[in-house]
Amino acid sequence: MNPALLPLAAAVFCFGVFLVSFLLERRRLRNGFYLFFALAFLGLTLIALLASISPEAAAIVAVGLLALIPLTIVVLAVFLIGNGVTMLRREGRRPANLLSLAAGVGIVALIAFDFVVGQLGWAPLEAVRDSIDGIVAYLSFLFVCFLLYSLVYGRIRGRRALDFVVVLGSGLLGGKNVPPLLAGRLERGRRVLAAEDRKGRSPLLVTSGGQGPGEELPESHAMADYLVGRGVPRERIVREDRSRTTRENLAFSAALMRERNPHYRCVVVTNNFHVLRAALLARKVKVNGQVIGAPTAWYFWPSATLREFAAILVDHRVLNGIICAAIVAASVLKAV
Repeated sequence: MNPALLPLAAAVFCFGVFLVSFLLERRRLRNGFYLFFALAFLGLTLIALLASISPEAAAIVAVGLLALIPLTIVVLAVFLIGNGVTMLRREGRRPANLLSLAAGVGIVALIAFDFVVGQLGWAPLEAVRDSIDGIVAYLSFLFVCFLLYSLVYGRIRGRRALDFVVVLGSGLLGGKNVPPLLAGRLERGRRVLAAEDRKGRSPLLVTSGGQGPGEELPESHAMADYLVGRGVPRERIVREDRSRTTRENLAFSAALMRERNPHYRCVVVTNNFHVLRAALLARKVKVNGQVIGAPTAWYFWPSATLREFAAILVDHRVLNGIICAAIVAASVLKAV
């Protein structure tokens, strides 16, 4: 039996499961896990095929891939620290802006901790090390699946006619002005609206956002004014001005759309780092539409993506808590 057949069969099976799940409902995080395993088994298939031709070449490739793991970790740590410094300089010292810096420093600290524990050889400390390493490995796996599917989902484009284009709010600058991040969303929404108009359709544009602390007016009103100032007719804009969170953005906007058209179809516009989590929430509150992203400044993307991932972990805190507890228990039992 060809050794490549088994991983190939696993890759085909995982990809088939991914395809069925994706076609049934693309707004599910589990699709990222199916896709990850499909690609992983495909990689094993390629190595097995290479081994059948040249075992030496396959061994070199396998060793090279293993050597890339520690190198990738070091490069990632350096990148995150550098990005964190950039975030501090450009965006200020808000906690949300410290995530990439904290992650980079955390990786360096973990490497140092593992080295020290390895030198000491004390069983209780080794149990702590194994627990931390196990949890970090688990979270890293989740993050890779999340990031992989975020990139895939964000590049899928719908072709069906739209009744509404929903733009999610993100806070105002100085209490009344649209900041660059939100302007990017509005510009993307405006382009979608124009594209639908060229196809002979006339969707409405929903600006979604209530009035937050320190804001002089609801976000949706400032968003509507921005769009009107750039040529969008005011009668084409519906303002949802009660929401305070992304979930409320989506739920309240869905209610407004259902009032006007019970069988509506929409697209939701946010920033690219926020697309997958917004899509997961859209499914939960039964929004009939997919989510697309607007470009984000390169330096802002890492911290924002880490924040989105952390929010998804919190959304599934019970399951993640159980798995992390099991990892700790296994590490303690191993030490005993």
